[in-house]
Amino acid sequence: MAGSTFGERLKMTTFGESHGEAVGVILEGVTPGVELEEKEIQKQMDRRKPGQSSITTPRKEYDKIRIVSGLFEGRTTGTPICILLNNTDMRPSAYDEIKSMYRPGHADFPYERKYGIRDYRGSGRASGRETAARVAAGAVARKLLERRGVSILAYTTEVGGIRCESFDADAIERNDVRACDPSAAERMISLIEQLAAEGDSCGGIVECRIHGIAPGLGEPVFDKLDAELAKAMLSIGAIKGIEFGTGFRGASMRGSEHNDQMGASGFRTNHAGGILGGISTGEDIMFRVVVKPTSSISVPQQTMDTSGNEREIRTIGRHDPCICPRVVPVIEAMACMVIEDHYKRQAALLDE
Repeated sequence: MAGSTFGERLKMTTFGESHGEAVGVILEGVTPGVELEEKEIQKQMDRRKPGQSSITTPRKEYDKIRIVSGLFEGRTTGTPICILLNNTDMRPSAYDEIKSMYRPGHADFPYERKYGIRDYRGSGRASGRETAARVAAGAVARKLLERRGVSILAYTTEVGGIRCESFDADAIERNDVRACDPSAAERMISLIEQLAAEGDSCGGIVECRIHGIAPGLGEPVFDKLDAELAKAMLSIGAIKGIEFGTGFRGASMRGSEHNDQMGASGFRTNHAGGILGGISTGEDIMFRVVVKPTSSISVPQQTMDTSGNEREIRTIGRHDPCICPRVVPVIEAMACMVIEDHYKRQAALLDE
């Protein structure tokens, strides 16, 4: 399927559907000889898997990975790595009553117009289930980046209008919404539980920090590092916007305020978010993404069916009332893929 491959030097191709037999990924361009254990990938999979708490979907997918190629005696071989995740809790019958109707907020209508056929079982390739394969690939990229001293951390900063007022890195994995402010996290969780009881959903904002990155990564003009990160983030189905550094606040700032002035020790501020001219400056890369409200809700909505008749629809099933908690590791995974890919692109440039 066109559009299922991402990257240039480090390239991943994902496959599989939400209620099919399995999802998986083929990862090419991995450095050979790197020590890699399944548990390192599984750790990231466990952060994304469903059924983690009262505010995530109760679908029980354990996301147990199986590496079927590219690894020998605990080391990467340099050949393509294939990782499989069998689907174990599929319930396609849950969609029988609405299979002829287009769900508001979903890709049902445009998919059918594009291909002339669509997999109505939980959105098929358009499902968030596809991101499990991305997290598996991103875990491998993360291992490569750790060897370079690069760390990537994402966390929720806003849910349904409730914003974090402080930053505590240790709190992120200790609350169900993966917020950086434990006090705000409690209010976020209460809101999500309330909306779930009402059959509704909410969106939020997730921030990502990339630390320890070398200056000089990124390709002018069309493959700017921020452009590549933006493409990676916007390829995630739930993401509807992105900003770097001060982002849209820059519209109300003066140049004398926004410019990152320099001294003998480097940059004095980081309003640019670690990227200038599409190339990394060596400062932390900072960006935020908008996560839309979950489209699958049981509140009655108006739509039409495949015959063009107006209908009322309620999406009954096992869905996340807020996507933020489980999209955090997906955002990290895609950032890992982009940064490691550009390290490899830079190395190839210097070898020319």
